[in-house]
Amino acid sequence: MTSPSTRNSTTVRSYQFGVPPALRAGVRAVDPWAPDLVARGALRLWCRPPHAKHRPTLDGGTQWRLPFGRSHIAGQTWGDGPTVVLVHGWGGHRAQVAGPLVEPLVAAGLRVVAYDAPSHGESGPGALGGRQSTLPELVAALDAVVAAHGPAHAVVAHSLGAAASALAVLDGTPTERLALITPLAAPLTYVTAFGTALGLGDTSRHRLVVRMESLVDRRLSTLDVPVRAANARHRLPPALVLSDRADKEADHEDGPRIARAWPGAELVVTDGLGHRRILRDEETIKRVVAFVGG
Repeated sequence: MTSPSTRNSTTVRSYQFGVPPALRAGVRAVDPWAPDLVARGALRLWCRPPHAKHRPTLDGGTQWRLPFGRSHIAGQTWGDGPTVVLVHGWGGHRAQVAGPLVEPLVAAGLRVVAYDAPSHGESGPGALGGRQSTLPELVAALDAVVAAHGPAHAVVAHSLGAAASALAVLDGTPTERLALITPLAAPLTYVTAFGTALGLGDTSRHRLVVRMESLVDRRLSTLDVPVRAANARHRLPPALVLSDRADKEADHEDGPRIARAWPGAELVVTDGLGHRRILRDEETIKRVVAFVGG
């Protein structure tokens, strides 16, 4: 564990999106004469979470379904005591976060609630249909779960789920503690990197942003966690932010940016665990359990 640099970086490595060369070549060929068509296609790709390669079954607990829009959210609950809600990332499922954390959290006298986001895992399709979702929809899903299964003593979240959780709290979803593991800070940064990876020109990139904002009925600037935290007008709960320098799916400076902006946040920076292995790291688990149980 080491202290982070104070440098404010917004650079995101575009290779994280894994765009096939043939797709990029096709986009670049069509883009000059059909930027609106390209922007529409890019938006569908952006809103499409990848399927998790492996989704293990979580033993024990009580399984439940929560009505959400015209569909449902699927989840599980374990233990008794103050409630800790676990939130997975984009393209993930509840077992990714719950698997390593349920047992130690329950042993600490806590009740654990974990769920699959819309269009993820065992949950039903989101408002845009199967295998389509948005960050604001992830925010709304957490708010619905807390309303139905809370009150939340703590929320522990990973990746884009961490961004959604931070935004939910900033929008007013109540919790006493918030743990963010390899969080993403600002969607616009990633949209820019996604456009570069896909081969979008300036016009189609601009139209992509306009279409995104129209779809979610929010300016993307309102989804910038550090900016929102720095300008929050209500008291924010204590936050633990965990980031890793070897993260290849998110900018490793996103965590420090959020921690600097979030009043009183504790920042932990690791080296060599990456974006997902940090969830299974023994020291990370101990820190999270100690924080939410404090």
